[in-house]
Amino acid sequence: MIKKHTLDNGLRIVMEKIDYVKSASIGIWVNVGSYNENEETNGLSHFIEHMLFKGTKNRKANEIAEEIDNLGAQMNAYTSKECTSFYVKVLEENINEALDILSDMFFNSLFSPEEIEKEISVVIEEIKMYEDSPEDIVYDKLSEIIFNDSPMAFNILGTEKNLKTFTSDKVKKYMEENYSPSNTVISIAGSFDEDEFIKLIEEKFKHWENKDVKRLNKNSDYQRKIRGINKDLEQLHICIGNKTFGRHDKNYHPLLVLNNLLGGTASSRIFQEVREKKGLVYSIYSFVTNYSDTGIFSIYAAMSYEQVEEALRTILKEMASIKNGNIKEAEFNRAKQQIKGNFILSLESTSSRMSAIGRRELLYNEILYPDEIIESINNVKIDDVLDVAKELFNIDNLSITFAGNLHKHSDIEDKIYKVLGEEYEN
Repeated sequence: MIKKHTLDNGLRIVMEKIDYVKSASIGIWVNVGSYNENEETNGLSHFIEHMLFKGTKNRKANEIAEEIDNLGAQMNAYTSKECTSFYVKVLEENINEALDILSDMFFNSLFSPEEIEKEISVVIEEIKMYEDSPEDIVYDKLSEIIFNDSPMAFNILGTEKNLKTFTSDKVKKYMEENYSPSNTVISIAGSFDEDEFIKLIEEKFKHWENKDVKRLNKNSDYQRKIRGINKDLEQLHICIGNKTFGRHDKNYHPLLVLNNLLGGTASSRIFQEVREKKGLVYSIYSFVTNYSDTGIFSIYAAMSYEQVEEALRTILKEMASIKNGNIKEAEFNRAKQQIKGNFILSLESTSSRMSAIGRRELLYNEILYPDEIIESINNVKIDDVLDVAKELFNIDNLSITFAGNLHKHSDIEDKIYKVLGEEYEN
């Protein structure tokens, strides 16, 4: 059973006790990400995530790492467009010590100028690492197109130019303005005493004063675009996508089924047609990224430059085929079963369960039990999937981003437009 408790200052605690394990996963979830940023502050949400590991009033950076290792625990953090999470997986007898380290990082980080200067260099290297990944490049460019002039279009890592403007005062100011009990959730899943855990959180977080946090909430109109990025690469990397709806839309689960049908698994349409039958690519898949009130449906593929027309044509034919109602009962049921299987397997991990209940409470203010999610998947009908496909698989609305050696292969954009202009509806 999942339980919820709210402190007087508005901080929410969600707990799922799992008696048959010997560990617990704990996460602090803050509703702050690149969506909260503007051009000047872009990258600060992610940078703060890094800086919380760089020393506190009570512990040096190396002491944080050593104490976590001494507990036999695992600690990490990540930043998305909508939230930042700091989490630890620990043996049940060490929950108190792990929470002491987490709360110390959260409230007592120093943000020293020396550490900030070093971490700016680290994040710049992280940016360069992603710039060496064509898969990330084309998806980030697609995200920029989909979300246009909304803060959702910002790269989570920020830019090298912005990073070099970050100071201790700027970091502290951003955290002060955006971190509040009202937009924070602490989640735990595993073996623990519920009353004792609430008491620990009360002790460490009750002094935190609540305040209003401003959200930029700037919507943007989506316009289909084709954009290329020149990189000296052996293959051409393509991302095809369309703007879609958020996590709470009634068609969310039909969308997941549609994704599995088209390119979510090794038995999916485009994997079988483009790779297995025609041998045009090595890597190809589709995926869905949903946020609170918007999302992206996208397809990624990497191929030799000579294969781009036939690969893209085959993908679009499969999209049109599904849109026109060509879905077999067997593949439909297989797609649903695969989603259910992945979900049920994830329940065996305390980390996954902690993340699920924490994110749902933070972003959607809801508690969902596994049986409810399974029922939602079971209730998806073929007609539901077709309704989503008819809206999402409109070829005239598809944006395409691609990365490769465009100086040497300057005709790629023309080839893409040529294939897009062909007839697929019959």
